[in-house]
Amino acid sequence: MIDKNEWLVVGLITSCYGINGQVKVKSLSDFEERFLKPGTRWLQKANEPPSKIKLSSGFKQHGKENFIIKIKEINTRDQAEQFIRYKILVKTNKLPKLKKEEFHLLDLINLEVKTLENNQLKIIGKVINLENEKNNLLVIELFKNQKKALVPFVKEIVPLIDIRNNFLIINPPKGLLEL
Repeated sequence: MIDKNEWLVVGLITSCYGINGQVKVKSLSDFEERFLKPGTRWLQKANEPPSKIKLSSGFKQHGKENFIIKIKEINTRDQAEQFIRYKILVKTNKLPKLKKEEFHLLDLINLEVKTLENNQLKIIGKVINLENEKNNLLVIELFKNQKKALVPFVKEIVPLIDIRNNFLIINPPKGLLEL
């Protein structure tokens, strides 16, 4: 689990690209400059402590949502392969300012989760974590049984987020919360 007070996962290294140590990154960020502008970034393997790296260059793959980046001192495909499945992090004190009605994914942690049942809002749990290695999923702890449910973070299932009032509403498909 990432400490939301210190780190934000912005990307995931998915594969190698070419033979010169470049890697392909799945972006988990709306800020493309995180993969284009040279500078300090952080890598994390599984739940190990993050380590500092220098991004040398990057570009967005034409027609895709992936980025190809070059990390300083990674010069061969063999070296690059060691970093597959690493997370790319930024420190939360380096987050860009957002516009009104925008939020960072980490702002979702600890929000109450409500559903609309018979025209009444019912609190069913709280967001305890985010899983975003393949898809963005909310990890919700259900109050009725303290079990964890993975809920896809898509508009159809999570139609309303109210950061100011500390809750979000989900519209789960039948069976999603049945554990």
